[in-house]
Amino acid sequence: MTAVLEEKLKNLPTSPGVYLHKDDAGKIIYVGKAKNLRNRVRSYFQQGRGHDRKTRELVRRIADLEFIVTDTEVEALVLESTLIKLHRPRYNVLLKDEKQYPHLKLTINEPFPRLMITRKIQRDGALYFGPYLPASIARRTIDLVHRKFQLRSCDIEIDGKLPRPCLEYHIKRCLGPCVKELCAPAEYQEAVRDVRLFLEGRNKELVDDLETRMMAASEEMKYELAAKYRDLRKTVAVLSEQQKMATAADRDVDIFGYYREGPRLALQLFTMREGKIVGRREFFWEDLSEDEFDPSAFLGDVLGQYYSTDYVPREINVPVDFEDREVLERALTERRGRRVRILDPQRGEKRDLIDLVEKNAKIAFEQRFRILKPDMERVLEELQEVLELPRFPARIESFDVSNISGSENVAGMVVCENGKMNRAEYRRFKIKTVEGSNDPASMREAVSRRYRRLLDEGKPLTDLVMIDGGKGQLSAAASAMRELDLEALPMIGVVKPPGRHNEVSHLLIKGREHEPVFLDSHSASLRLLQMIRDETHRTAVAYHRKRRELRDFTSELTAIPGVGEKRKTRLLRNFGSISRVANASIAELTPFVGRKTAEEISEHFTRQRALAQSGEDAETRGRGDAAKVEDDEAKMSETARDDFDEELAVMSGDVVTPESVETNLVDPEGEAEDLQPIRSVNHEGEVRPLKRKRRKRSGESSHSPQGKDGRDRARRD
Repeated sequence: MTAVLEEKLKNLPTSPGVYLHKDDAGKIIYVGKAKNLRNRVRSYFQQGRGHDRKTRELVRRIADLEFIVTDTEVEALVLESTLIKLHRPRYNVLLKDEKQYPHLKLTINEPFPRLMITRKIQRDGALYFGPYLPASIARRTIDLVHRKFQLRSCDIEIDGKLPRPCLEYHIKRCLGPCVKELCAPAEYQEAVRDVRLFLEGRNKELVDDLETRMMAASEEMKYELAAKYRDLRKTVAVLSEQQKMATAADRDVDIFGYYREGPRLALQLFTMREGKIVGRREFFWEDLSEDEFDPSAFLGDVLGQYYSTDYVPREINVPVDFEDREVLERALTERRGRRVRILDPQRGEKRDLIDLVEKNAKIAFEQRFRILKPDMERVLEELQEVLELPRFPARIESFDVSNISGSENVAGMVVCENGKMNRAEYRRFKIKTVEGSNDPASMREAVSRRYRRLLDEGKPLTDLVMIDGGKGQLSAAASAMRELDLEALPMIGVVKPPGRHNEVSHLLIKGREHEPVFLDSHSASLRLLQMIRDETHRTAVAYHRKRRELRDFTSELTAIPGVGEKRKTRLLRNFGSISRVANASIAELTPFVGRKTAEEISEHFTRQRALAQSGEDAETRGRGDAAKVEDDEAKMSETARDDFDEELAVMSGDVVTPESVETNLVDPEGEAEDLQPIRSVNHEGEVRPLKRKRRKRSGESSHSPQGKDGRDRARRD
C-alpha cells in the first residue's frame, strides 16, 4: 500500500458517498457506494475479512482512490450507477446491453413544437413520453398525431414567410405554420396542448375539452371546424382504452429472472404493461466469480444501473431479496414521483411469473453458451481436435439398446448432421439373435446390421460412430466393425457416472480405451455429445415402450372369447389404445366386432374393474401395464399412431402386398421388418389401395368418408 493511499484512508469522512478505486496507471477499476465512506472503504484493507477471490484480486491492484460525498444514500446510489456506466470499471458487474426502448419527444422548447421518436432522454426542456412497448406502438402513435392533430414533422425553421406549404399540408397531416395565412400561432399551440394531454393519458379531460370546442364552433356556425372537433373527439375516445404506454396505472410491472452455471449467467427481463407481457430483454455475463457468487449483491448492482436511465415501473419483481432494496425503492420513488415497490414473491401468481422468466432465461443460456448458438462449425472443429478425428465430424451416428430383463430387446440409432438432429435418418432395430439381457451382444447386432446394409447399398458411411455405453458395448461394436472391414471408422463410447444417468463421466476412444477423455463441464462439444446421447436414449426407450404396449394389448384382447387377430387389429386401429377399448360402450364397439363380441368385451373389462376395486391383483390380468401408459397413449400424435399401426401389422402377421408398401430401405433378407412403414388399413383390417390423384371435374363435389357404403359395411358387421 502506498503512502498516499494510507493517508487518504486515514482522512476518509463518515458521510455517505461514492468511492472510486484506481490501479497504478490511474485507471478506475471499481466504483462503489457507501452509507459511511470511512467504514466501507477501510474494510477492503482489513486483514481477516474473508474476502472472496475477486475482491482479493481487486485489493491487490488498488493503488489510489477518490471519493465523492453526497447528502443522502439515495444520491450515492444514483451517482454510483452513473459513474459505472461512464467508466465501465473492470471489477463492477456491468450491464452490457445499453439499448433503451423508444420514447416520444414533444419539443415544447421550440416556438412550433414537433413530435419525434428518440431513444435518448436529455435535459433539453422537451417533454418525453414512454417507453413504448413494443416499439411499433410509438410509430403508430406518432402517425396518429400527424393525421389527427396535424403537428408538423419537418425540422425547418418556422418564420411564416414561405410562399406555399409542402405536401404534408395538402394531405391534411400538418397545420401549415410555415405559411403565415394558413395557421395562427395560437391555433398551433392549441393542437400542441391537445397532443400533450393525449400523450399524458389525460384522455377524459381532452374529450371534454374537444366537446366544449365542438359546441362553441357549432353555435358560431363554424360547422367545418365543429366537424373536425367531433371526429377528433371520437378518435381520442376510442384510442384512449387501447394505449399500452408505460404510464398505465394497472399491472405496470418488470419481472426479473436468471439462470447461472459457473461463471456464466443469463438474465431475463419481462415487461408487463396493463396485465400483458409486451416486451423482453436479455443480458449475459461470462466472467462472474464462480465460487463466491452472491445473487443478492448481483441483483442489487444490476437494478441500480438499469433503472438509472430506463423507465421506472410501479412494481419490480425479483427472484431474491437484496440488501439495498429499500434504498433503491426510495431512489426510484423520487425519480418516478410515485411509490415504487420492489418485491421478492415466494408463492402465488407473481412467483409463477418469476419461474416463467427463469425458464426463459435457461433457454437463452442454452442458446448463447451451448450448442444451439449459431457457430456450430467451431463446436465440431473443437470435437474433432479433442477426439483427434481424421476428418471433420459432419455426420455422427449414435446407438443405444433398451430392454427390461431381456424382454422386447430393441436398439435405436439417431443421426446428427452438422450439429442438428436429422429425424428422417433415425433407425430402429428389433434385436433377433440375442436372448436375455445382453447389452453388448445387442449392440453388436444393431451396429452390424446398420453398416452391412450401408455397404450393400453403396451408401456413404458416417464420420463418427457413437456408442451409449462403456468398454463392453464399445468393444462389441468394434468387433462388428472389424468383421465388416470398417475398423478404421472412428468410434467412441459415452460413459455415464454411477447413479447419474443424465451426465457424462468421460469418453472412450476405440483403440485407446485405457486413456479416457475428460471434457470440461462447460465445453460446447460436451453439450453436443450429451444432446445426441439423450436423443439416442429417448429413441430406443420409446421404441421399447411401443413394442411392450403392443405385447400387452395382444395378450389382453386375445384372451376374450370371439376376439382374434383381425378383430384385435380392427379395434386397435379405431380406438388407438387398450384403455379406450376398455372404456368404450357396447354401442361404440358393435360396428367393429359385432353385438355379441362387443358384449363379451364390455363384460370382460367390467369384471376387471370390479376385481381392481375389491383389492384383488388386477395387474396379473393385463390391466396394469395398459393403465401405466394411458396418459402417453391419450397424447399420441398422428405420426405416433402411424408408427403404432406399423408395429401392429408386423406382430399380427397381416399379409401386405408389395405394391402397398412404402419403404426407405431395401432389405432382401428381411432383417429390418420393424422398420418398414406400411399403409393404413380400413376398419376391417384390409390394406387400403394406393390412391391416385386426379383433377376434379367441373361441378364434381367431395364426399364424406363415412358415406352410404361405410354405413352399409357397419351394418353387415
